[in-house]
Amino acid sequence: MTTQFGKDNLDLAATAEALADSAPTGSLRHAAAKSVAITFATTRDADQARSTLNGISPEDVRQAALEIFDELSARAD
Repeated sequence: MTTQFGKDNLDLAATAEALADSAPTGSLRHAAAKSVAITFATTRDADQARSTLNGISPEDVRQAALEIFDELSARAD
């Protein structure tokens, strides 16, 4: 499905996966980007993805994931 941002969730998942691959394994950015990639790949649209990301723990990973979500969403406009 196309998101409200004009890109398919699977496209955004692939972009988040690339971000994860470029981050050092075990880093906060890696964990957050992987979370975003999985979330985009398993949700229908951006609203559902955003809602799902709110349930991530621990807090630092959730915050970083939401920042990546916002970053990808801005690019997809």
